[in-house]
Amino acid sequence: MNKVVLIILAIFLPPIAVFLKSGVGKDLLINIILCLLMFFPGMVHALWTVTK
Repeated sequence: MNKVVLIILAIFLPPIAVFLKSGVGKDLLINIILCLLMFFPGMVHALWTVTK
């Protein structure tokens, strides 16, 4: 998938971006928990996951 689209998704919908990049797994679970605690850590984790 286009990396620019994944980065935009990571900013606005972090769990969706992580799901599209990694599928269902530990990264998605971590991101959902981070997004439930606070949005910013979930967004940072999604950006890190998408760009690595």
